[in-house]
Amino acid sequence: MAEILQTNTEPVGRVDIDPVTLDIIENALRNARYEMDEVLFRTALSPGIREQHDEFPLIADPDGKMVVGQFGLSVPDFLDNFDGTIGEGDILMTSDPYACGAAISHANDWLLVMPIFHEGRLVGWASMFGHMSDVGGKTPCSMPADARTIYEEGVVIPPFKLYEAGKLNEPALDIILNQVRMPEWNRADLNGLVAACTTAARRVGELCDRFGVETYLSALDALLDRNYQAMKVLLATLFKDGETLEFSDYICDDGCGYGPYELKISLTRHGEKVHLDFSHAAPQAVGPVNYFINENLVRMFFGIYVITVADPQILWNDGFYPLIDVTIPEDSFWKPRHPAALNARNHGIGRVFDLFGGLLGQTNPEILNAAGFSSSPHFMYSGHYTSGPRAGEWFQLYSIGFGGVPGRPVGDGPDGHSLWPSFRNIPCEYLESYYPLRIERWETVPDSGGAGLHRGGNGVDVAYRFEEPGTIAIHDDRWLTYPWGVNGGRPGERGRKWIDRADGTREILPSKIHDVPVGPGDVLHFVTWGGGGWGDPLRRPAELVALEVRRGLVTAEGARDYGVVCGEDGTLDERATEELRERMRAEREEIPVFDMGPPLAEILERCEEETGLPAPRPPVDVRSAEALRGRR
Repeated sequence: MAEILQTNTEPVGRVDIDPVTLDIIENALRNARYEMDEVLFRTALSPGIREQHDEFPLIADPDGKMVVGQFGLSVPDFLDNFDGTIGEGDILMTSDPYACGAAISHANDWLLVMPIFHEGRLVGWASMFGHMSDVGGKTPCSMPADARTIYEEGVVIPPFKLYEAGKLNEPALDIILNQVRMPEWNRADLNGLVAACTTAARRVGELCDRFGVETYLSALDALLDRNYQAMKVLLATLFKDGETLEFSDYICDDGCGYGPYELKISLTRHGEKVHLDFSHAAPQAVGPVNYFINENLVRMFFGIYVITVADPQILWNDGFYPLIDVTIPEDSFWKPRHPAALNARNHGIGRVFDLFGGLLGQTNPEILNAAGFSSSPHFMYSGHYTSGPRAGEWFQLYSIGFGGVPGRPVGDGPDGHSLWPSFRNIPCEYLESYYPLRIERWETVPDSGGAGLHRGGNGVDVAYRFEEPGTIAIHDDRWLTYPWGVNGGRPGERGRKWIDRADGTREILPSKIHDVPVGPGDVLHFVTWGGGGWGDPLRRPAELVALEVRRGLVTAEGARDYGVVCGEDGTLDERATEELRERMRAEREEIPVFDMGPPLAEILERCEEETGLPAPRPPVDVRSAEALRGRR
């Protein structure tokens, strides 16, 4: 456990905070958190951070509890696993999930943790991590789809002091950067993380100067307690005491041919507290889709979802953690044993929100969201220029794809959007200016969003035409199982990937693959999945469906899922529509709360026919399989 070195150890009293002062400090911290983002965006070089904003900041209290932040990580877990002293001017760094209690979840995330001191006293922490586009390993961008250990995924940095008493540990940084393919990117991105954390520390110092340490720390306590009290009310409102709820969803495959992995979670409320139990989830995956998550991050994800759905005006922070008990077994998908591969954990992160949505919605279907674009799929392209002024130069692209946001109680899901609200796409102009490719198509896929009173968002078809030989890699999911609909809404369409080769042939690609050779004239179609629909499709205004046919969001054939009859030009046939809707209402069975699509056994049986890919093999117990191989 870390030892904090303070020159001022006098205890700090607590004072009552008036609402105006609390509001000023709260918004100042909120602004400081956004300033951290902007500092990094204007400093980073990699498009993943600079353009797409794949980074996550927070500002915490002296105990490491997050007071403001975007996504969060667990500072207390990091500190519990750091063996050494921490003083003023120190900045700690790691990329090893196994050495920081899963404060981060794969080696591409470089995490900085910085103590904030004021007049010799620890008053908080600034922390931030960003996804580095490359950290070495056997494939460009460091995300081998078939990795079975973390050693295949690049340099894994143990917790150490990047800065000690304000001085950079240059020899250690040089060793780290010697392992990566784009060291100038990593250095710039890392400098941006450092600048963001020091900016937060400066803003916290200004608040302590303005209001005094007693008032500042008392305000943090008040913000955390306010969150605790609000969550206590929400839990009592949403869940019955003693009742257990369960919900399951799937990760389609692990990149090594096994799947689908069932992710089952249960929730039970006991008095003021809720217990989240992951004991019946899938075993540790063979491939790199394991999502190593610690108990504090489960609490954070749960709190984000509950607060966002039930009362988005609340500033969510770590104050409610004592209300949530969490059980995660070892050797499971959620807590794999070292040295399990972790690079593709992005699918598990996204599926957490679908799981929590399914749990919460059972108690009140009217606030239930459908399943949506619950992942951050990756596309990677790299190689050497073969001609022109850049001949021989290495290029490397890492980018995040977008898809369909689910239908919701308040309206349709947006088309072609990110799971994370702050993420942005890389502009086509940027891609075409800095990489040897052209964007042939970037458009919504009609009918890919599930039909409903509120339509699920459509996925997108991005067509990349390559101009230089190189290799590509893909990390995606939902190619096998469906993003489910709710309250009568239909499931969204699955994702798919293929290459139209320059010689006229077509090659179907799995959702997780790397080192696929491409040449000039080859076109990759990166088609993402849609969101599930919300509510009875027969209640959606027919005029709106016809309008979406005209806009290319729904086809004339797809309009019939809403009971709407119209021409290819979107001309509505009102009489035929009324007759079709009456017939569909008479023939259908009771409207289900969840429409998961066909049964899993049927999906697997028809897998190759429908997707062009073989069905995955059932998951295995990794430890038993390793023991068996050892005896052989």
